[in-house]
Amino acid sequence: MGLFSRKPKLPPADRPPLAADERVLAWAAAGNGEGDGVVVASNLGLWLPGRGHRLGWHDILKAVWSGRELTVTPTEHVAERDGYALVADGPAETYLLLDPGELPHQVRARVTRSVAYTEHHRLPGGAARVAARRVAGVDGLTWTVRLDPGTPADDVALLAETDHLVTVARAATAPVDG
Repeated sequence: MGLFSRKPKLPPADRPPLAADERVLAWAAAGNGEGDGVVVASNLGLWLPGRGHRLGWHDILKAVWSGRELTVTPTEHVAERDGYALVADGPAETYLLLDPGELPHQVRARVTRSVAYTEHHRLPGGAARVAARRVAGVDGLTWTVRLDPGTPADDVALLAETDHLVTVARAATAPVDG
């Protein structure tokens, strides 16, 4: 490719079923050991091979680029609480990208941009991260509490503490009327 060459357009056969207001930002052919496919970043989220749906940027807990492989860890919903979702790490998915182009940059930028607030807290019996995320196309913030591995999701006192932490974080981040 020359200095001003661009990656060819995404072939129609590889194009995911985009929403009317969704546009492709970057894409790369990928392999994950279970067959090849295409990873597509859009303004609304990430399409991964073998999934029939998009992962919203706010639904990605972590994305790591090794220089050859993109590893994505999605959220796994554990429970709905009053005003937030209790989440855990879903299974990490790794894709070998031989010609990644702008895809790793777009993934990092979009996941990072979705985070409006994050703070880690020690709790009795474990720890948790309180986060507020921006959801593409939605006003306001979506709140989650991600329990660290080994932290019990059924401990009543612990859940009362996470309720309190979210309430305090929401108050601290609420716009001030002036």
